[in-house]
Amino acid sequence: MDYGAEGMLDGLEGEERSARERLLERLHEDGFSDEQLAKAVEQDRLVLLPVDRVLGGTRSAQELEQETGVPAALLIRMRRLLGLPEADPGDRVFTDDDVEAARATKGFIDAGFDEDRIIEITRVLGEGMARLAATITAAFVETFLKAGDTEDEVAQRFATLAEELTPAVAPILNAAFKAQLRDSVERGMIGRDQLEAGEAGDEQELAVCFADIVGFTRLGGRIEVQELGTVAGRLARLAASVSEAPVRLIKTIGDAAMFVSPEPGPLVKVALALVEAVEEEGLPSLRAGIAYGPALLRAGDYYGNSVNLASRVTGAARPGSVLCTKEVRDLAGDDGLQWSSAGRHRLKGVSGSTPLYRVRRADPASRDGTSRKPREDRSRKRARS
Repeated sequence: MDYGAEGMLDGLEGEERSARERLLERLHEDGFSDEQLAKAVEQDRLVLLPVDRVLGGTRSAQELEQETGVPAALLIRMRRLLGLPEADPGDRVFTDDDVEAARATKGFIDAGFDEDRIIEITRVLGEGMARLAATITAAFVETFLKAGDTEDEVAQRFATLAEELTPAVAPILNAAFKAQLRDSVERGMIGRDQLEAGEAGDEQELAVCFADIVGFTRLGGRIEVQELGTVAGRLARLAASVSEAPVRLIKTIGDAAMFVSPEPGPLVKVALALVEAVEEEGLPSLRAGIAYGPALLRAGDYYGNSVNLASRVTGAARPGSVLCTKEVRDLAGDDGLQWSSAGRHRLKGVSGSTPLYRVRRADPASRDGTSRKPREDRSRKRARS
């Protein structure tokens, strides 16, 4: 094939042109069609085709059904729930690892898991793995892409590294999963009510906290996308670093973090620590809201009145402050904390007005009987300056 005549070498000269020609020839010999090569050139992903070949599938859903006994329709549905492209029963998109995964799935089905539970687990797995895969891919490129590389050099290096390093990820994932599973078991309980009902009590009384960066959306119009991502990444790192048992970090989503705890007091202190850590790092101001009440655990996330209320309370909080409901104030107490009324607020979806309370760390000097004026919010001081 004349790659130059087909426009696959446009804009390239010298060694850069020769390197692409070598890469195109090798990919063609490896079985990639002219259409696949042209599309990859158009999409600027030619150097990644060898990695596709390393990670690519060799079996169809129909073949997996014959090997494992898992219906092809279920395998295709599970693939879709993982967030992967649609596939037909005859498409060879499954790997040797998928064979083992299908056999494991069959084991869960034989053990008594119904299809709905399998689907729920698969959906949550897909959400987590998509994020992890994107993070690993970005780290891979930043680590191994060198200035001045030709396409041929990058393609060969990335394919070799993918072949060597991908298997090393499996024990890391397995260890992390087991550690999280162990922690979940340690926090779980099966009492008389659960034994009588024959099901887990997913609803529990919890303190729920949301914390978000004030004006994150407006911030996106003033700074570069990469810098915006850095802000979100730093918030996620800080949120993880301040969490201490019994407080759990449930998730971070861009400008926000969600925590839960069976005890309000430790959660209040974690929220205060996060506000302080964000300020110390020079990030835009953070605000947090905490509520207490019943919450339902589903697919690793929490739902219910306390979750909705915590979100509304966060929206009413000033920059640099932590705002709580009366239940949180009463249960958290005064151990190292200083409370002040923030008035009554009308919150969306909540009937009537809700009394809210601002919390700060207690001033050590006030414990000896000396009265001190509460420290003003730093955000208010900055506003007046």
